[in-house]
Amino acid sequence: MQHYEKIATTILSTAIHRGTEKSTCPSEIARRLFPDIWRNHMKDVLEVAIDLHNKGRVLITQKGIPVDVKDIKGPVRIKII
Repeated sequence: MQHYEKIATTILSTAIHRGTEKSTCPSEIARRLFPDIWRNHMKDVLEVAIDLHNKGRVLITQKGIPVDVKDIKGPVRIKII
């Protein structure tokens, strides 16, 4: 993926800044990195977030509960572990 490092760095820095008690929306990451075409990159942001989740760097949740990243349906949040 062309923007992997940039997306991963932004996800991690945002999650670290928020701390363990708060989370961020993937759309926030996409809007920050690609303000004019953020919707085009939502899939990329989610894919990177899932990769970081699988590596144990972040946690992906829905309604505050960890989600099975193999079966995501609906909006998710990203937080640092």
